Amino acid sequence: MDGPAAARAEPAFRRVYAEVFAEEPYEETPESVAATFRRFRSQVRKPTFRAALARTTGGEPVGIAYGCPLSAATDWWDRLVTHVPADLRRETGQRTFGLLEFAVRKRRRQLGVGRRLHEALLAGANEERVLLNALPDAEAAHAAYRSWGYRKVGEARPWEGAALLDVMILQLR
Repeated sequence: MDGPAAARAEPAFRRVYAEVFAEEPYEETPESVAATFRRFRSQVRKPTFRAALARTTGGEPVGIAYGCPLSAATDWWDRLVTHVPADLRRETGQRTFGLLEFAVRKRRRQLGVGRRLHEALLAGANEERVLLNALPDAEAAHAAYRSWGYRKVGEARPWEGAALLDVMILQLR
């Protein structure tokens, strides 16, 4: 999906996000979900935004993934609390796809939905790598990311007061 299509499907994205991120270890509140979707409405306006939405044959939303390439002026790398080499931090606006959110509803996990969702989001990607932040206690998410080839490159605190997150990269080419 591009941004306009994802914007039209916002209720489905919100439904999956709110359910998944209410679980441990995330325990997001209705207020934090609302904040995420205020950002979502801004993110979908970017011309480079991409999203994928998994649904059952009956149309029920079961998984989401979305993000966009990091701009050359991104501050994503500035939020790391661990040192990484300058070459790893270098962005061009086309080098790195930032995977902003990824979630699969509990009863659809371990069925390949997440892998297919991830593949759909990255199908035809021109970027050389994918970057994401993951909560260290999210063991199932980490296991999936590692099985897809992601590796941890550091730790970051994305904003003041945020939890410390693992920064992971997947090389596409």
